[in-house]
Amino acid sequence: MATLLSYLKRYRLFMVIAILLTLVELAVELLQPLFMAKIINDGILQEDLSVVAYWGAIMIGMSFVAFASGIINSFYAAHSSQGYAHDLRQGIFEKIQSFSFANLIQFPTSTLITRMTNDVNILQLTLFTGLRIMLRAPLLVIGGLVMALIVNVKLALVLAVAVPLSLLFLVWVFKIGRPLFKVVQQKLDGVNRVMRENLLGIKLIRALLRKNTEINRFTKLNDELMGSTVSALRFMEITMPVILLLINLSILGVLWFGSFQVNAGSANVGEVVAVINYATRISGAFSVFSMIIIFFSRAKSSSERIAEVFNTKIDLVDSKNFEELPLRFKGNIEFKNVFFRYPNSDTDVLKDISFEAKPGSTVAILGSTGSGKSSLFHLIPRLYDVTEGEIKVDHQDISTIKLENLRNQIGYVPQETLLFTGTIKDNIAWGKEEATIEEIEEAAIKAQIAETITKFANGYDTILGQKGVNLSGGQKQRLAIARALVRKPRILLLDDSTSALDLKTESKLLDSLRELRCTTLIITQKIRTATRADKIIILDEGKLIAEGTHEHLISSNSLYQKIYISQFGEEAMFVAKGNQ
Repeated sequence: MATLLSYLKRYRLFMVIAILLTLVELAVELLQPLFMAKIINDGILQEDLSVVAYWGAIMIGMSFVAFASGIINSFYAAHSSQGYAHDLRQGIFEKIQSFSFANLIQFPTSTLITRMTNDVNILQLTLFTGLRIMLRAPLLVIGGLVMALIVNVKLALVLAVAVPLSLLFLVWVFKIGRPLFKVVQQKLDGVNRVMRENLLGIKLIRALLRKNTEINRFTKLNDELMGSTVSALRFMEITMPVILLLINLSILGVLWFGSFQVNAGSANVGEVVAVINYATRISGAFSVFSMIIIFFSRAKSSSERIAEVFNTKIDLVDSKNFEELPLRFKGNIEFKNVFFRYPNSDTDVLKDISFEAKPGSTVAILGSTGSGKSSLFHLIPRLYDVTEGEIKVDHQDISTIKLENLRNQIGYVPQETLLFTGTIKDNIAWGKEEATIEEIEEAAIKAQIAETITKFANGYDTILGQKGVNLSGGQKQRLAIARALVRKPRILLLDDSTSALDLKTESKLLDSLRELRCTTLIITQKIRTATRADKIIILDEGKLIAEGTHEHLISSNSLYQKIYISQFGEEAMFVAKGNQ
């Protein structure tokens, strides 16, 4: 929670000014009943219009002062709250950017979006209303009670009993209401999750005729959100009738005892009117308390959810005594007895993996779905840390290398191609922010996408739709490869990134990668691609069961032989063995 409050420091001066202006408004409101008592006692009852005019003019002048204070207060309150929300969103976004993959598992995308938008908006609105209205209401209750006691202690004793009882009741309501609104925010996470999944998978939903199923799923969650919200608001709504009952009973008590005191001569009409006026203002202030409790209940829940993000410990950080690799390292990769399991899992997805990729070599990785191929890739740029064992680059443990230095020299193309809305040039330059147009064009040529780009009317300035919707699968993959190549990486990781390419294009791509002389690891299901590698690694259920050249594996490994036969047939297998 201290982290959230630290974002207010920048706006302390504006908040102080807003609070001082609120106090001006409050002072005017608390003095008005005293002036009215003066008008009644010294003016109306004494039939002296000059007194009425004098105090009336003062009340009008002070009303203008309160009006001006309110306008200026709104400006500073808005500036403080909007600035706070802006900085808080920025802070959350920067925190999320530093998350490792393990951290991201803790927070689904939908809940992070909700926390950055809805939860921050709730805190922003709470701060604004706090500076504009909420602070004024409790001060008015306290100030009104004090002023009533100053005017007439005996009459104000009735209020002195009703006000504390009302405040205790409000504290109880807040305590019960806060968990209810936490549930509301959690239900909102669920609605956002389904909305996001449906917007991303709309084509699949249409193709498989899942429209009604998804509508029913959304309706169920939407109904739960409405039910939780209605339950929370209904509970909060009981506060106002109870408070009004207590305050109105106290007003009746003041009128009852006031009539006796006026008749007995121990109080005058002006004092009774003043105390009733204060009671009425206290009643009005309490009517705002219902809204205040709703705001603070939601704000408490939202602040806890945002604090969870800020308090999340980043598990992948630079070692305190990290070592710098050369700006252009050689690219030797060595796995030594590596075990890996995902966070909150008891199952190793990689088991005792050991191999070496020489600088400039190409290593193909084969294996069935779930054999751990992508997990192995995630470990090299330290998207996850190994559970046991070590990974070395140029004979240095990557856990001791500065993350920025390590990742700057790695080009990574994930299995799922992700392109951003913008131009083709921007998407390629996303791999290297300061890339020149010459470097972008060179990367496109090596990725075998340059010819396709030049056919577009606007060339490299062609705007891509969301996720590259106006490109084919093969074009997306080559554009993603160009984005990796523009970095001029020393290590290139291709996670099944040529699956949509035809044989001729893929062959040209592999030839151009050879010219780069970077260490290339490529996950593939194609034996034809694997045959061009310097080494082939076969994974099965997280274990490295074989490694070697195509010639070695075709003659000695039964699993490799089965894969070969499944793609080329038994006759090709006999021919391949016959050529050994």
